[in-house]
Amino acid sequence: MTIQVSPSPIPNSSAASLSATLLDRDAYLTELLNRVTVSKSEGWLQQVRDRAANWVRHSILPTTRDEEWRFTDLSALRQVKFNVETLHAKSLQPDILPEAANSRLVFVNGIYVPELSAVAGLPKGVVVSNFDAASQLGVQKYLAQAEGALDVFTALNTAGINDVAVVWVPKNVVVETLIHLVFIAAGDEPFISQPRCLVVAESGSQVSLVEEYRNRHDAKNAKDVYLTNAVTEIWIEDNAQVNHTRVEWDSREAFHVGKTAVTQGRYSRYTCNAISLGGRVSRHNLEILQTGEQTETNLNGLTVIGGNQLADTHSAIALNYPYGTSRQLHKTIVGDR
Repeated sequence: MTIQVSPSPIPNSSAASLSATLLDRDAYLTELLNRVTVSKSEGWLQQVRDRAANWVRHSILPTTRDEEWRFTDLSALRQVKFNVETLHAKSLQPDILPEAANSRLVFVNGIYVPELSAVAGLPKGVVVSNFDAASQLGVQKYLAQAEGALDVFTALNTAGINDVAVVWVPKNVVVETLIHLVFIAAGDEPFISQPRCLVVAESGSQVSLVEEYRNRHDAKNAKDVYLTNAVTEIWIEDNAQVNHTRVEWDSREAFHVGKTAVTQGRYSRYTCNAISLGGRVSRHNLEILQTGEQTETNLNGLTVIGGNQLADTHSAIALNYPYGTSRQLHKTIVGDR
């Protein structure tokens, strides 16, 4: 059992010119890519997918020989052959937070389920929906544009984008209602789920949200085998504020790799409360990038694991403008091995 909280440089996002001889360097990773590839479509989104897929084909899964992954052993992941699971979702019932009874999006295996969602009573102009309903907002300016987009798991998620949870708060709007984003993994055979989330807080706005990853069963007893590869991009413009709680309690036999990429404008404020409870192997990459001065960043973490579970929190904060402040507090409770 290993828990690691460590700083790391944010990967360089500049595109590289790679020889065709380096295609499909990792057969297992290529197989994962083939599992998540979606039907071809026209337009900018397909171009984004294609670029990401090309990068994945030139990449390899990280190992403990890689500095940033030396405490996260993915060898057990390579022993599992995953499929893409489709499941009738009407039988599922997510836990409902009373504070977010009417501001809830539910996704099953990364796909929006309107029957389980409820969005009402939000301020004028606030959008809480899936990709199809939010596509007219100009999401191409933000989606897959955050620093670190060429991280191998991030690129794998981008290559298979099928739907996106979108939270968009207009300029100077304060959302007092908590927004709950629920991502449920559900299937009978080993499968891969790739949730995607995009949060845009325009200048002067404020919003609080809970991002939850869970299994269809009780996480304490569930033994479903699956891979959740999740990516959340949060764009906080000048003088905006985002309070973000992230809860991961997957099956005890699941693998979870999550990326939270936050871009902060000047005078913006961001707080993350990351809670890790489930998964055989769980990894959360938390990356913060300034685009202006005098930002405030608060990162809080709680990990509770036991048995053979492994949890790794990897944070990187790039304070490249003056007068930025950051605070981190991570607590762990461990048992058994």
